[in-house]
Amino acid sequence: MTDTQADKPAAAPAPAPVDTMSFEDALRELEAIVETLEQGRGSLDDAIAAYERGAALKKHCQKKLEEARLKVEKIKLDESGQPSGTTDFDA
Repeated sequence: MTDTQADKPAAAPAPAPVDTMSFEDALRELEAIVETLEQGRGSLDDAIAAYERGAALKKHCQKKLEEARLKVEKIKLDESGQPSGTTDFDA
């Protein structure tokens, strides 16, 4: 019996590069990784790869949250206390 494309399971799509992900997508993937690791599914090699991906996702989420915090802190208010724009983080 020979292997054919129909006999082989489809390969999982390559994960998106972490640095291009939105906060929400990264957090969703991180939550799925944590759930998988907590349930002990998969091989040790899979768990290590998932842990590495999770660490990168966690770092990305923390960076996105810090950027959002800084942006909120830099919102300009007009005389009536209403937002009138933003300034750069470095200003």
